Amino acid sequence: MRTIERLLSEYGESHQNPTNKLIHWICVPIIFWTVTALLWAVKIPYIIPGLEIELNLALITLVFVLGYYLTLSFTISFGMLLYSIGCAALSYYIEENVGFPLWAIALIAFVVAWIFQFIGHNVEGKKPSFLKDLQFLLVGPAWLMHFIFKSIGLKY
Repeated sequence: MRTIERLLSEYGESHQNPTNKLIHWICVPIIFWTVTALLWAVKIPYIIPGLEIELNLALITLVFVLGYYLTLSFTISFGMLLYSIGCAALSYYIEENVGFPLWAIALIAFVVAWIFQFIGHNVEGKKPSFLKDLQFLLVGPAWLMHFIFKSIGLKY
């Protein structure tokens, strides 16, 4: 069994309850974005030529995160690349156009989403997978992405 199949299967074991699944479909993407946004707020004094965006910790971290996904599955890494671009774009938009600090919006959303995640696991009656292995914090988004790809007939 490929590593990605084993990880997705193991993650899925604690995500069987329909309520918990629904909560994860909403909260996992929010949490991924909030972490991206919080890291986006940490600036590195360098302007990216051509983009005129100040380098930040999110862009650097996403290179490593996407590298991790690439070791698991090219298809899932491509989907996560697209989602990561969306998260970065949303962070940039909020930072440039909303009168409230990006980090504060992200922090509030992060806390609320995690509260719901724990409610979902309480309903499920099983502990979150990441309590056993931290890499499951990255497997959660891949788990959702693999369902998207399966629904359109793509192999992950």
